[in-house]
Amino acid sequence: MQQIANRNVLISGASIAGPALAFWLKRYGFNPTIVEKAPALREGGQAIDVLGTATDVLRRMGLLERVHELQTGKRGTSYVAADGTVKASISSEVFNGVGANGDAEIARGDLSRVLYEATREDVEYLFGDSIAALTETEDGVRVRFEHSPARTFDLVIGADGVHSHTRALVFGPESEFVRHMGYYISIFTMPNLLKLDRWELDYNTPGKIAGSYSARENTEAKAIFAWASEQLDYDYRDIDAQRRILTDTFAGQGWEVPRLLAELSAAQDFYFDAMAQITMETWSKGRVSLVGDAGYCASPLSGQGADLSLVGAYLLAGELAAAAGDYRVAFARYEREMRPMVDACQKFAEGVGRWYAPGSKAMIRVRNLNVRLLPYLPWRGLMGGTPQQVARTVAAKSYAARA
Repeated sequence: MQQIANRNVLISGASIAGPALAFWLKRYGFNPTIVEKAPALREGGQAIDVLGTATDVLRRMGLLERVHELQTGKRGTSYVAADGTVKASISSEVFNGVGANGDAEIARGDLSRVLYEATREDVEYLFGDSIAALTETEDGVRVRFEHSPARTFDLVIGADGVHSHTRALVFGPESEFVRHMGYYISIFTMPNLLKLDRWELDYNTPGKIAGSYSARENTEAKAIFAWASEQLDYDYRDIDAQRRILTDTFAGQGWEVPRLLAELSAAQDFYFDAMAQITMETWSKGRVSLVGDAGYCASPLSGQGADLSLVGAYLLAGELAAAAGDYRVAFARYEREMRPMVDACQKFAEGVGRWYAPGSKAMIRVRNLNVRLLPYLPWRGLMGGTPQQVARTVAAKSYAARA
């Protein structure tokens, strides 16, 4: 068996891509360490779909059954008027095809925990810390942490999301890579005030959508807001400013919006960000590479963020194993294998927003009409199947596990 080089790998980020990458690296004989800025796992976030090749990856990890156990079980979505009158409804199976071929919908925090529990026994986690500086040498990367003693690793992988600090340190400022998609989104957990039973209710006004869906066996709910907007000037670390933006944007809205906003101050998992894509010519530089949203976020509009993270982590680890740790060869192969799926997901996201948050009353009516008719249209299978087709743009190649 060929000796593995560059075995000691630092991964920045403990959401989805980071633990998934650590799982496979450990399987192939590497020594991964994960550093996470948060003091513990981030439990919040919206429901996410796991589709296509990502389900194959989870199956090979032995985790697909557990993911199915934690599915949201959401049965469908209704679009309502200001007085609560239902204008259109659609079941989840018709709308996005979830449930077929092992596909699943799961809360982002639940998927993160599944991956953490699968790796915590044999992967080193450094919570409450982050990378302060990176210095590449001929033999490795010297990493200075905010709190832990400095260490040298053979490779460093950024799996730290859209606002990747790793990417900024190595590749340049975020502004060089971010592409604003014209929308913002905010999500937080709240009591199930609307007594929803595995269902989602959404209320549209032109360019804005507010809604809620039940979670964790209807014991709680998520509030979700999205709206069309030019790029805003704010500090993404300033939570109070983000809360003010959300409140001001939806002030005076009808339906149950005031009740949803009233729960904002108590939310422990408030999320607010632009719907944006990260576009880069290359995801690797020297001994540093990127995986998941850090390198190729397709935006929440694509619905493929978890898929890209799981598949990207699988391919990156597999190519490092196939190249026996030769990162120059492995990084190039990883980019070649992964690029078609990234391109497909990012292209799919374009134009989704105008149907999710239509910009006029006329477009809202057209969207509602399409939703009502979709189950009866002969091309419903094509429309429902498109996300699955995108999610299978690349296959999960087979890589031989090492001792």
